[in-house]
Amino acid sequence: MEYVPDAEIWDLYNENRELLGKDHVRGEQLPIDGYHLVVHVWIRNSKGEYLISQRSANRPTYPLMWECVGGSVVKGEDSLLGAIREAKEEVGVDLMPENGQVLFTKTRKIIEGKIFNDIMDVWLFEYDGEVDLGNATMDEVAQVAWMNREQIKELFEHNMFVDTLEYFFTEVDKQ
Repeated sequence: MEYVPDAEIWDLYNENRELLGKDHVRGEQLPIDGYHLVVHVWIRNSKGEYLISQRSANRPTYPLMWECVGGSVVKGEDSLLGAIREAKEEVGVDLMPENGQVLFTKTRKIIEGKIFNDIMDVWLFEYDGEVDLGNATMDEVAQVAWMNREQIKELFEHNMFVDTLEYFFTEVDKQ
């Protein structure tokens, strides 16, 4: 593996979520039998609203679309640490481990012809604290908002919500 300064490095897993003992550099083609771990983090307040974020205009995929917090788990992290780090990086929120739970895990190979090769953990955290994008450590988010199911559904119906998150309506907010 070639050294790339400031590259994001992932642990590689097999389909059964067993570590392969190999590193992977983000952006390179994943091996056919190698999977990386990703997290989707839904943050819900006591009013039943979800913290969603609008991607920055400079994002290479889904610019200015709305989504939940999410991203790749980096080398040496587990799913929980990855979820907490992503929340801090993207929306400046410090989540407490005890307030989170994995709702489901899905292994994704190919979606709409694109190789994903990931193991996706979908988290739900309860959080009633302040949200200040000024505390975010990355510049990935244009704005955030607390929204209820109906408001999220409206964004989705107007093609303003990342389409791969449609599971929200059946798996996260089951009403």
